[in-house]
Amino acid sequence: MRDNLAIHIEGVVQRRDRFKLGPLSLQVPQGCVTAIVGPNGSGKSSTFKLLLGLSKPDEGYLTMLGQRVDASDDAVLKRRIGYLSEEPFHQEDGMRGRQKADFVRQWYPDWNEILFNKLLSVFEVDPSLKLRRMSKGMRRKFELALIMAHEPELLLLDEPSSGLDPLAWKAMIDVFHRYMEPGTRTIVMATHIVEEVRRLADYIVFMHAGRVLGMYEKDELFSSWSRFFVETGSGLTAASGCAAAASEIPGGCQAEDAGGGVISLSTARPMEAERWLTEQGWTIRARRPMELDDIMEALIERDCREKRVPQGAGSPHRSGAG
Repeated sequence: MRDNLAIHIEGVVQRRDRFKLGPLSLQVPQGCVTAIVGPNGSGKSSTFKLLLGLSKPDEGYLTMLGQRVDASDDAVLKRRIGYLSEEPFHQEDGMRGRQKADFVRQWYPDWNEILFNKLLSVFEVDPSLKLRRMSKGMRRKFELALIMAHEPELLLLDEPSSGLDPLAWKAMIDVFHRYMEPGTRTIVMATHIVEEVRRLADYIVFMHAGRVLGMYEKDELFSSWSRFFVETGSGLTAASGCAAAASEIPGGCQAEDAGGGVISLSTARPMEAERWLTEQGWTIRARRPMELDDIMEALIERDCREKRVPQGAGSPHRSGAG
């Protein structure tokens, strides 16, 4: 990971009546695309609000582009950032697109009108329409053009492809690739679209229940995580085989009965796991790479198990050593 950080979150905790965010620590490298993935309610949008200063942490600190987020004068910092919220601001529904653009540009000395109009053309957006008259996808594209027109150093994108049709999605991906060409810009996006992560991300951050489960280099993540389908032999039942695998297989996260005397095992260390299975005399029927949602499920299950089981205690059914 690079020395220059676009975002540094250290020891952040935010307490609400029914939700606790953190302790949260995260370092996001500059010049890369980082995707934050996790189920609804995992804390992705709350983290963005903290980064933007829209809410305050109870503990810890955050920096963006080398500046503390809680600085008293953050106008200069915010000019270096473009933020796309998950939902539009309905207070603006009565404005026409061009009116909103005229209002927004006054806050950005580096506003690029040529770029803005080019993006409107690429996205096929009519800025003369009132915002409430735009379809969800068109408004999304308009907002994307708006936040990119001042050529920010950092884009914070909360579900950027929400409402986009396949053609608009491809146009958005191309725009983001071009945005990253200088090599010094950064995108941090919360998304649940697997193909979006594959096409754009350099790093993947998994979040669950207000905490970071891990940050991984994308290619390494997809090349390492595997699911084995094995027969235990040795007279072991599926239940006892799952228990044995769960407690001992290297890198294991999940072990479950796949039916027909076959056990399904997920692991983040497949080479070591394969050697272990061979040493046990178990028969490997298949090995398959795991998709992003499968990896996330395995990490969440391991996280839930570790919160549930005291250190050193035995592992429950469907769990694995991590």
